[in-house]
Order: sequence, then C-alpha cells, then structure tokens
Amino acid sequence: MAQEAKAGTALTAVRVPIGKQSLQGDLGMPPDPCGIVVFAHGSGSSRHSSRNRFVARGLERLNLATLLIDLLTPDEEAIDESTAEYRFDIPMLAGRLAAIVDWLGQRPETARLPIGLFGASTGGGAALIAAADRPREIAAVVSRGGRPDLAGEALKRVAAPTLLIVGGWDAPVIEMNRAAMRQMRGNVKLEIVPGATHLFEEPGTLERVLQLAGGWFTHYLEPPARRRVAGTP
Repeated sequence: MAQEAKAGTALTAVRVPIGKQSLQGDLGMPPDPCGIVVFAHGSGSSRHSSRNRFVARGLERLNLATLLIDLLTPDEEAIDESTAEYRFDIPMLAGRLAAIVDWLGQRPETARLPIGLFGASTGGGAALIAAADRPREIAAVVSRGGRPDLAGEALKRVAAPTLLIVGGWDAPVIEMNRAAMRQMRGNVKLEIVPGATHLFEEPGTLERVLQLAGGWFTHYLEPPARRRVAGTP
C-alpha cells in the first residue's frame, strides 16, 4: 500500500500555534499546486496514519498540496490515550481545523490555494463543522468512513461540495451517512465502496478511495482550465 510522493514535492514539518501550545503537522507541497487538502484524522489516530498518508501521497501526485496534522497537542494525546476524553470532543477538533485553515491563509505559499478537507471516521464530523464555520475558505470536503452525524446542526450550514465515502460492509455507518445527507442542503454525494469495511483494509479499497477523493478535489479545487479527471465527482 506504500505510495511515494510526487517528484519534486517538498515535505516539511510544521507547527501550528494553538494558544500557548502547537499542533504538529507534515506539509507536502508539489511544484505549483492547484489546491491544498487538510486531513482530519479519526479517533485515536494521528498524522502517521498509514491510510491517510497513502491518500496524501496520491493527492500530491495529482498536484494537490497536503497537510497531515495532529489535532491534539502531544500533552493532550498522552491524556487521551488513557482517558479518550479528547477524541470525541468534535466541536473542539472542528475549532482546531478552523484555526489551521486560518493559519494556511497567512502563509505566503498557501494563502491563495483553495482548501479541501479530508475527514476520516470522527474526523469527518469535525471537518463538516469546520466547513460550516468557514464557508468562504473551504472549497470541498471528502469524508472516508466518516461520522457526519457528529456534526449535528452544522450539517444544514455546510456549503462546500461534500463527498461521503463508506465501505459496503460498514452497514451502520452507511445509514448514518444517509441520514446526514437528508439534513444537508448543499451539494452532497454518497459513494459506497463494495467489499470494504470501516477501515478500508481490503485489497484495492483504499485505492478506490484515492480515486474518488482525487476526482472530487481536482474538480472542486482546481481552476476550470486546469481540471483533469482522476475519478468521478
């Protein structure tokens, strides 16, 4: 499942200030990117998630910058490992995502890039709240095995085109996503990947996630003259 970064992509460790602390991230910048995708990890995961790193490297090959970032500080992660008190604090995680979006808008190399959010599991709910809170900044959202139901009333305010990707063998989450779609007023689409469970560990299923996410982001983040088909948005 290994995926190499696009030739010429600069991978840089970054820190995003949050109060007196900071969030650790890995910024991938291909030459002349047409947009940037920020990853919101699921409960108990981190920027080192092999699945999200696979997707990030694939998006970089489509000329999209990526930001894999921990939404908890190292101290919070240490507490969360034993108490799990932060991983389900979706409003807090969404606030962190909004702060990251603001930070990207202040950096010279990312300020003009359209921003997409890629949320996994509980990170899907946080991504949708952040999109509702930053409607001008967030151009597209993709959720992989996400919990959009955790976004609550914010679902009605999501303006960004949203793609919900769920495994065909993940029946409870399929229903959660369908229920969330009924509350959303914007452009939203559900894609069910046959033969995939919640973590998309089955052969070929994560590749399908990358194809779908790549098509969605290149369609909605790239200017029309630069769009190319990498999937079916």
